[in-house]
Amino acid sequence: MVKNMTMIVVNIFEAKAKLSEYLDLAAQGERVLICKRNRPVVELHAVQSARTAPRPIGLARGRFAVPPSFFEALPEDVLGGFEGAAGPALAGPCSGAGLLEVAEGAPEGGFARRGRRQARRP
Repeated sequence: MVKNMTMIVVNIFEAKAKLSEYLDLAAQGERVLICKRNRPVVELHAVQSARTAPRPIGLARGRFAVPPSFFEALPEDVLGGFEGAAGPALAGPCSGAGLLEVAEGAPEGGFARRGRRQARRP
């Protein structure tokens, strides 16, 4: 099956004069190409409508089973990380104390970005 797509091509002057007509055509499925000095700038086409009905629940029933390990307690070092204690999993350059040391060692104006010009201060 071959689907030929035709497109309406107009310049800005004509688009301004007949905008509502072109919007109606776009809503019907046509594509309208708006040009500036015969160079394509914008294409009008219909927007897909948003879902109005709620998504049905239970479409994946029977496709996935929750493993029993999901309900087991987490290891103590992981729990300690959630509670603020630095266990063996959190020790190292990513621990909170290391970040504080890096922030305290930063220059007063902060770090400059490479490849960008800094704004001049008056």
